[in-house]
Amino acid sequence: MARLNFFGGFKQSLQQVAQPRVTTQYPRDKRAKPPRMHGRHVLNRYEDGMEKCIGCELCAAVCPADCIYVRGADNSPDDPVSPGERYGFVYEINYLRCIHCDMCVEACPTEAITESKLFEFSFTSRADAIYTKKELVVDDEGRPRQMPWEDWREGEDRYTSAWMRATSPSGAAAYEGEVQWSAELGYGVRSPEGGQSGNRDDAATGNISIREVARNKIPVRFGGRVR
Repeated sequence: MARLNFFGGFKQSLQQVAQPRVTTQYPRDKRAKPPRMHGRHVLNRYEDGMEKCIGCELCAAVCPADCIYVRGADNSPDDPVSPGERYGFVYEINYLRCIHCDMCVEACPTEAITESKLFEFSFTSRADAIYTKKELVVDDEGRPRQMPWEDWREGEDRYTSAWMRATSPSGAAAYEGEVQWSAELGYGVRSPEGGQSGNRDDAATGNISIREVARNKIPVRFGGRVR
């Protein structure tokens, strides 16, 4: 019996040789990420370029990890930063503390802060782990600002603010397929999330099936090549 168990272990190993490989040569090859993935944050802007953040500090108040620091200031009547009376004068996120729970996204009344699907970043300094407003606010095209320590590939910043609130408020199915997101720089008015019903448009929202990715049926483009 002991010998059978011994050779049984080899049998199990040899059976795996014929199975299709599920590993990838990371980081050279990457699999596509779902657009609602919880990655690093971005601070969004309206289509006219004005910042969505109004400095209300609700995100900092609700954060369970106490990683967000916000200080608001009054807008100048001659050169306002946001459409409201105040704007986020100081905005910092300490990623050594952040647990990516997205409670800040849920609490934000103006949809200013969202989490992108960008998560591959490492630091050699504690100071680098504290992202300031200058690094969090999207650029003039509505894209996140890339830091030197972040590993991005072509196309990974698409749908960067795609993490929305609940697809249907209060679970009401009547809201499925309805636009519930204000227009923003670089995206305009985005297509609504579809939920679990058939009223959805994955091509418009950039939704990716994890099952399809796992089966290697989704081509992923990096550097102009399909992997």
